[in-house]
Amino acid sequence: MVECKNCGSFVTQDYARVFTPPGVERPRVCPECPDMVRDGGDVREARATRS
Repeated sequence: MVECKNCGSFVTQDYARVFTPPGVERPRVCPECPDMVRDGGDVREARATRS
């Protein structure tokens, strides 16, 4: 089972395959993290809301 590194939510294998770089098993953020974005090698709050 693949989990989001940020919130621990379940993500599908397909989501992880598409949104993670090669060699990384868990995405840094997922659809359950709507106000978080990837920033370099880290995760931060979005400057603008995503809704």
